[in-house]
Amino acid sequence: MAEKRMFAKTIIDSDAFIDMPVSSRLLYYDLGMRADDDGFVNSPKKIMRMIGATDDDIKLLIAKKFIIPFESGIVVIKHWRINNYLRGDRYKGTTYTKEKSLLQIDDKGAYTLNGIPKIESGIPTGIPSVNPDKVSIDKNIYSHFPLFWERYPKKLAKRDAERAFAKINPDEKLFNLILEKLELYKQSEAWLKDGGQFIPYPATWLNGRRWEDEITPAIQGKKARYVN
Repeated sequence: MAEKRMFAKTIIDSDAFIDMPVSSRLLYYDLGMRADDDGFVNSPKKIMRMIGATDDDIKLLIAKKFIIPFESGIVVIKHWRINNYLRGDRYKGTTYTKEKSLLQIDDKGAYTLNGIPKIESGIPTGIPSVNPDKVSIDKNIYSHFPLFWERYPKKLAKRDAERAFAKINPDEKLFNLILEKLELYKQSEAWLKDGGQFIPYPATWLNGRRWEDEITPAIQGKKARYVN
């Protein structure tokens, strides 16, 4: 098996890739580095543990179609042949012939499932299931979160905040409500008190669904001061 791996800029510079959290992108790189010469990885969960990735990270790679999972627990890098080219004298074929037989190569050189019924769970065995259509990752999470983060006054633990935001997965109506309530909180007595030291971490605020709370108005004329 070759020791060197490559990653095509057309893949890693795409908006779909860059919009993912750093942890998901790092997992993609690590899976790619440890894949065999056909792009198959037989121990994705082990790699996840090694680098501190979470179930959400691999679910995101699957939902955004950067990897293809099999019920055996094996995954394959969808754009492997776009990322890598191996000379015949250096190539060693995969031992996962059963999984490879379920794939075909599209006109762009990417793997696709070979006209067989989709895997019911859509993920490797042992990883919680996810419905990509329900998650609506592209539209609802990673297009909205940057604006929430920009407006939240205490910018700490961003990765935790991203996870909390993804769990809520707000549609347009809910997202507008969250922003509206956030602005009210920023002028509230609790958040103005003592230079803003009682402003919770953004993940805490999201996990507590604090936009549903009643908000105490600030003392009239008091200016907002926050600490990041």
